[in-house]
Amino acid sequence: MRVGCPKEIKNHEYRVGLTPGSVREYVANGHTVIVETKAGEGIDADDAAYVAAGAKVVQSAKEVFDQSDMIVKVKEPQPVEWAMLREDQILYTYLHLAPDPEQTKGLVESGCTAVAYETVTDDRGGLPLLAPMSEVAGRMAIQASATALQKAHGGHGILLGGVPGVLPAKVVVLGGGVVGLNAAKMAVGLGADVTIIDRSIPRLRELDNIFNGRVHTRYSTIEALEEEVFVADAVIGAVLIPGAAAPKLVTREMLGGMKKGAVLCDVAIDQGGCFETSKATTHSDPTYVIDDVIHYCVANMPGAVPVTSAKALNNATLYYGLMLANKGLKALVDDPHLRNGLNVHRGRITNKAVADALGYELAAPQDALKAA
Repeated sequence: MRVGCPKEIKNHEYRVGLTPGSVREYVANGHTVIVETKAGEGIDADDAAYVAAGAKVVQSAKEVFDQSDMIVKVKEPQPVEWAMLREDQILYTYLHLAPDPEQTKGLVESGCTAVAYETVTDDRGGLPLLAPMSEVAGRMAIQASATALQKAHGGHGILLGGVPGVLPAKVVVLGGGVVGLNAAKMAVGLGADVTIIDRSIPRLRELDNIFNGRVHTRYSTIEALEEEVFVADAVIGAVLIPGAAAPKLVTREMLGGMKKGAVLCDVAIDQGGCFETSKATTHSDPTYVIDDVIHYCVANMPGAVPVTSAKALNNATLYYGLMLANKGLKALVDDPHLRNGLNVHRGRITNKAVADALGYELAAPQDALKAA
């Protein structure tokens, strides 16, 4: 198969879909790899490194799309990219379609087969291709919040860990999954007072054991959310419903009860955000203020640390990427976990959460693949 890797063009996105190490694996499996020039410059991998790994380097994204059977990316395709997709191509990347009707329409009209990293599953019910970026984003959420809390950045001027004789900041984490766990680890490590809110009692028990009493855990109710958010210095939105739009847990009305200069950091923004007042921002303009509350809603947080992120992402995506390259659509037929990643196939929506969120008729993945 001819596997293509274009340079990412989303604002301040420095990751790359294929590292030189991944290229070697595809080449070793008998595939041709086509990489856009400078695609890896954000991770300090120049064109020569890709050539040495066995890739063919071309001068434009159009050449990559025109010459490839499968496109491997990091972030969702931008309008100029989805316009280059075609019916006989596989797109393998993060998509986050539920809150993005325009992208969904573009992919449907392209006729391509779009496999979303964020809905591929594993034997334990986890999301193995989303997990590494959730780990990065969860840890970065605390760094971003700590910076936003500084007076010079509009915050109310509190140090997360405090100092002897001065209380630390109060950090509230909404959601105890991968993002929430990693955010709590960072916040606890810096000495903050941390509470994790979740709707799963078994998960709260796990978290209590993991942290050995160093965090507070609360079952998620409206009352608990209000009580915690109103005293928080930083609130980390870490709620995920696989493939679906995130629930709006913090309402606009609740902002009035929050501390002036507090921070809302919405890691769920890729799925529409879990704060009612969230809107996607970029690394070049990461925050905005509503009702004296700072909002940090960067949609590609791991892109700021691309060397770490790209390597972690490639470690996770390589296995299924090679499966797709080796077997084509048959890989989706044969493997139920990879098939769960199928969101769009030849003009049909094949993911229930996306179909429900955007009002499309659902085509069962097996039926859509069989019809093709």
